[in-house]
Amino acid sequence: MGWPLYWRSVAVHNAELAAAFEEIADLLELQNENPFRVRAYRNAAHMVGALRFDVASELSKGRDLPRLQGIGADLAGKIREIATTGSCELLRRLRDAAPKGITALLQVPGLGPRRVGLLYGKLRIRSVEQLRRAAGEGKLHGLPGFGARTEQRVLAAAAAHLDKRRRFKLATAARYAEPYAEYLRGSPGVDRVVIAGSYRRRRETVGDLDFLATARRAGPVVARFTSYPAVKEVLASGRTKASVRLGSGIQADLRVVPPESFGAALHYFTGCKAHNIALRRLARAKGLKVNEYGVFRGAQRIAGETEESVYAAVGVPWVPPEKREA
Repeated sequence: MGWPLYWRSVAVHNAELAAAFEEIADLLELQNENPFRVRAYRNAAHMVGALRFDVASELSKGRDLPRLQGIGADLAGKIREIATTGSCELLRRLRDAAPKGITALLQVPGLGPRRVGLLYGKLRIRSVEQLRRAAGEGKLHGLPGFGARTEQRVLAAAAAHLDKRRRFKLATAARYAEPYAEYLRGSPGVDRVVIAGSYRRRRETVGDLDFLATARRAGPVVARFTSYPAVKEVLASGRTKASVRLGSGIQADLRVVPPESFGAALHYFTGCKAHNIALRRLARAKGLKVNEYGVFRGAQRIAGETEESVYAAVGVPWVPPEKREA
């Protein structure tokens, strides 16, 4: 399947393409469409999100894309349409057909199209604020599939969603984080690039992306970080760190440290805050100091090249990132 194309494309990242297909699948499922059609769009989202090259960039150069498994002529045309305009006719029609405001509910962790449809059909809930209020009043746990525990989780998720700071589902964040990390690994002189923060802790939602890189010269890594094609705004740029906002709205932060500080920095920037405070308290009891550069006894750095060495210096076993919540 060759697509010889000659147009000026918009800046659409693979993650935006995948997100568009996921939204189409959600809206089709909300309409009780054929499950096979829904699955086709979910598969397309997964396929596009996992590509190792940027679709819009390749097409804008007039290059043919390789044949993609499970992508027929119809889906190929929609990839082309989204890469060109940032959206597609089908997605616009589905949004127009959906009850006003209901698409916001699909962004709440723990709610899929079936539950959203049930909430709208039974309680006429079509906004996150209405959802929070209904969950707080105990109106959900009588619905099929909504027990008391699920209701509390939905209440917490709705409250977090209404917070001023936008959060992204882990799977959505991955579509932005992994290609960005791979791009950073192409920086001159970089040793390692790791995604830290709540993403590494595998939290259900991610507020921003925290990238940690090791290199003897931080400048080229920072420059590559801020020049990433999906960057919409550079918020700050310094000698060893930078912050940007992507076109999707998610914020990304970079910190570059020397290789000998990698483990200490990885621990520090993985979090969570309570876990880090607890480890520093244990270190102080042993006369040690822990920060993003290492573990110190006085002026002497005694550990920090690996995470395991940080924990060992304090006298506790290494804790997997997903368990670092206290």
